[in-house]
Amino acid sequence: MTNISSARPTGGERYLIGVDVGTGSARAGVFDLAGRLLASGKRDITLFREPGSIVEQSSAEIWSAVCRAVREAVSSAGVDPVQVAGIGFDATCSLVVLGEDGRSLPVGPSEDPERDIIVWMDHRALDQAERINAKGHDVLRYVGGRISPEMETPKLLWLRENRPDVFDAAWQFFDLADFLTWRATGDLARSTCTVTCKWTYLAHERRWDPDYFHKIGLGELADEDFARIGQRVVDPGTPIGSGLTERAAGELGLEPGTPVGAGMIDAHAGGIGTVGVDAPPQSNLAYVFGTSSCTMTSTSEPVFVPGVWGPYYSAMVPGMWLNEGGQSAAGAAIEQLLAFHPAASEALELAERRGVSLPVLLAELAAARARSLSESVRVAGGLHVVPEFLGNRAPFADPHARAVVAGLGMERDLDNLVSLYVAGLCGIGYGLRQIIDTQASCGALIDKIVISGGAGQLDLVRQLLADATGKPVLATRSEEPVLLGAAILASVAAGEFPEVGSAMARLSHTDRTFAPASGEIAALHAQRYDAFRRLQSVAREIR
Repeated sequence: MTNISSARPTGGERYLIGVDVGTGSARAGVFDLAGRLLASGKRDITLFREPGSIVEQSSAEIWSAVCRAVREAVSSAGVDPVQVAGIGFDATCSLVVLGEDGRSLPVGPSEDPERDIIVWMDHRALDQAERINAKGHDVLRYVGGRISPEMETPKLLWLRENRPDVFDAAWQFFDLADFLTWRATGDLARSTCTVTCKWTYLAHERRWDPDYFHKIGLGELADEDFARIGQRVVDPGTPIGSGLTERAAGELGLEPGTPVGAGMIDAHAGGIGTVGVDAPPQSNLAYVFGTSSCTMTSTSEPVFVPGVWGPYYSAMVPGMWLNEGGQSAAGAAIEQLLAFHPAASEALELAERRGVSLPVLLAELAAARARSLSESVRVAGGLHVVPEFLGNRAPFADPHARAVVAGLGMERDLDNLVSLYVAGLCGIGYGLRQIIDTQASCGALIDKIVISGGAGQLDLVRQLLADATGKPVLATRSEEPVLLGAAILASVAAGEFPEVGSAMARLSHTDRTFAPASGEIAALHAQRYDAFRRLQSVAREIR
C-alpha cells in the first residue's frame, strides 16, 4: 500500500482513478484534478509459460487483482467513493477469449479455461503473421507494412487453425483494455486505440476492411459483421455504458454509475500521460520503457514509415496520427542479459542486503566508477549489445531477429557485470535512436523524448538514453505517468475536461530534463552506434 501525498482530501473535492494492467501486475492510482497522485495500490498477476513461445494469463485473476488494487488505493488515499468522479483503464495489448455469458475459454494446450488470455509477448502466431504478410493486403500499410505476431489477427488465425472448437465457441474476442471496460460496465464498445493499433481497424475511415479478413482466413468474422470483435468503436475517454454496474461497483468498492472511460493500451496511456508536456504533442516522442519499450510519435498528417506501426488515426491523441515503434524486449532484455553473467547471483545477494533492486544496485555501481552520469558510458569498455532477444519490433519489424553480445572475455566479477549492464542500456538507447532516425527520414520529426515506465525511472538510464540518441530526455513530475494517462481518460469520461488534449495539458508537467552530452562523449556514442548497426546487420546476414 502506497500513500503518496501528505495532504488529505476534503469533502467537496473530486478524484480520479487510473488503473494500469501491465504484464506482471495490476495497479491503481487515485489522483486529484491537478494530476497529483494521492495513493496507489498494486497486485501481482500470474504469467503461465509453455513451450512454443506460449504465454498466457487469466482474465478472472486480473479482474480480481484490479479490484483489490483499487480498494487499496482508495482506502490509502482516504477518499470517499462518492468523491470518485470517474475511472479509466489501460492494459497490455493481450487477447481475451470469452464464451457465452462471459465464461472463460482455454486458449492453449493446458485446456485450463481460466487461462483465457494470449499475452502480447506470446509468439505462437509467428507462422500466421508471416503468411498474412505474404499476402500484402493494403491494410498492412497502416501497420508499417508488416503485421506482428504480437497483434491480434495473427493470434485469432492461430486459434482458428489450432483450436477451432474454442474459436467457434467464442462469444467475444477482446483486447484486454476493452475487456476491463466491458467487465466494469457490461458495454461491448471497443476503443479506437486498441482495435486500430492491434486489430487493423481503419479509424480514419471508421470501418473494418472485410476483404482483409476474407483474404487471411478469418472471413467468418466479417460475415458476422464483426459482432465478436467490435461493432461500436469509440475514442479513448468516451463514457462507456451507464458507468459502473452494481456488480462491478461492489467488487471495486465504488459507487454504481461511476463514469468509466473507454480505455487504451498501457504504453499509449503512458503517452498521453507525458507527451503533452511543455510543447505541442507532435514535438515530443513518448517513450515508455517497461518490460518492452514503445515509442509514440504524433503527427498532424499521416506519415508512412516502413517497419514502424501506423500511421494510426486518433489512437492516442484524438485527431492526430500516431506512429508506434519500440523494442519487443527492453527491461526484459536487460534482465535476460544480466542473468547470463557468472556474477549475477552475487549481485542479487548484494542488492537484497542493501534493500534495492538489481538495476538500482548496478546503476549506483556504474555511477560510482564515473565522474558523471554521461561519463558512465566508458564503463562499458569494449562490450557491445544488440538486445533483440525477442526480435526487432521497429524499424525492421523482424520477429526473427535475436540478440548479439560482442566483446565478452573470461571475467566473472561484479565490475564486469556492471560493464555489461551499461552496454545493454546503451544498446537500448541505440535502438531508440535508430527508430528516431528512421522516422525522421520519412518526415516524422521530434525534438524531445518524454520518458515513462518502470525501467526508465533511474537517472543513469535517462542520461544514457539522452546521450545515446542525442535528444533531450524529459522526466515528468508524476512518478506514475501511465496511471496518470488512465486517470486522464477517467477525467474526460466524467466531464471534468472536455477532451483528452485539454486534460493532458492540465494534468501532466515536466520535472527534469536530461540534456545530451557533447564533445568526446557524443563522439564515443556515435562510434558505438555505428558498431551497433554493423553488428545488427551482420546478425541478419548470417541468419
